[in-house]
Amino acid sequence: MTNYSTRAHNLKRGIFTFCEKLSKDFSKPAQKFICCMIYGLIAAQSSYLTEIARKLNESITLKKTVERLSLNLANFKNSDELQANYINAVKHVFDERTVLIVDDSDINKDSSKKLDSLCKVRDGSTGDIVTGYWYAGVTALMIEKQQPIPVYGHVYSSHETGYKSNNDETIKSLEFLSKHFSKENIRTFDRGYDGGFAFDYLIREQEKFIIRTVGNRNCIYKGKTILVDKLVKKVKSTHRLKFESKDGDEVDCRISITPIELPDYPDVTLNLVVCHGFGKKPMMLITNVESDDDRLPVTVTKVYLMRWRIEEFYKFKKQTFNFENFLVRSLTSIRNLDLLLNIAIGYMGLLSERVNDSIEVYDIIVASKRLYGVAKFTFYAISDGLAEIFSKTYTGIQSFFKLSKRKSCGQLRLFEWC
Repeated sequence: MTNYSTRAHNLKRGIFTFCEKLSKDFSKPAQKFICCMIYGLIAAQSSYLTEIARKLNESITLKKTVERLSLNLANFKNSDELQANYINAVKHVFDERTVLIVDDSDINKDSSKKLDSLCKVRDGSTGDIVTGYWYAGVTALMIEKQQPIPVYGHVYSSHETGYKSNNDETIKSLEFLSKHFSKENIRTFDRGYDGGFAFDYLIREQEKFIIRTVGNRNCIYKGKTILVDKLVKKVKSTHRLKFESKDGDEVDCRISITPIELPDYPDVTLNLVVCHGFGKKPMMLITNVESDDDRLPVTVTKVYLMRWRIEEFYKFKKQTFNFENFLVRSLTSIRNLDLLLNIAIGYMGLLSERVNDSIEVYDIIVASKRLYGVAKFTFYAISDGLAEIFSKTYTGIQSFFKLSKRKSCGQLRLFEWC
């Protein structure tokens, strides 16, 4: 119990210090709200405010804690500043090699009737049309372990005031990336983004990209217009790659590359990379990434195949934190809850980056009690370990706020409130 108490205290202090960086310019109630929510989300492994409130274990009644959290979620107005502060807090794990994975998702609320601005969405898991919300998200792969952490997320509805189109929401996410990341960071996209709006923005801003294309797209090859499907049959494979799929199977890939242009951008030289081996049809990628290295097509393929990690991230977020079953009603509250959850997962991502270098993180992994060892996607182990350690304590994180209020008596204050 002593070891768990010490570990829990040190981990709470780490969360508290992290929250300090994010909220240093906010009001005192906002600072406390952010810290309580991030700690509560991690400790409870739940998006339910009641479960979060239980982990806070405050001296007031549970109902009062839930009401306070709910009121703050609805009234918090500094989400843009908090998002920017979060990017600044995690940017040390990124560099120009960082891959940015852009992908839409959905939030299925088909059983809900009272939520704000519900609309019809396509459930990515089943393909059914359900009631819920659209989600524009971006994750970035950290330098060392290539683990994905969220850098942008936006819940939106086609029924809300000001909505234009899903493409417009995607452009907003690309504008956010342009503001906070280098043009050299490769943006990766699935087939759903093989449209003029994405190419227009990326080519205009001269940003590196890899977009999976469809076979019925026209391209220009050696001065002649041809369908991508027909061009693929003419290009011979020049490289081979053995790759482990997300199902754990080893895939023997044959890869080729050829220069092309697109009819709308005849003066922009692009490359078509074709990979045989994943499914019955070849995987076709359009990219503006250039290199003198003849292994360029292999590199492009590897970078694109990393994008499955955003699917793992969405799965982790929805299953571990039960995110699709949140009970807050207003769209503002939902967006603030999503932002705080992304930040909590981002904090766990920072821990996962130190999985082989930190005794503290090693203790978290041990506490998670994995049956078959730690998987490559370490977030499950990190989350379970943190929840297990915090479950052994009888207090939340409020003791750190009390400590921070004390006048300095030769001691270092963790948080400046006075």
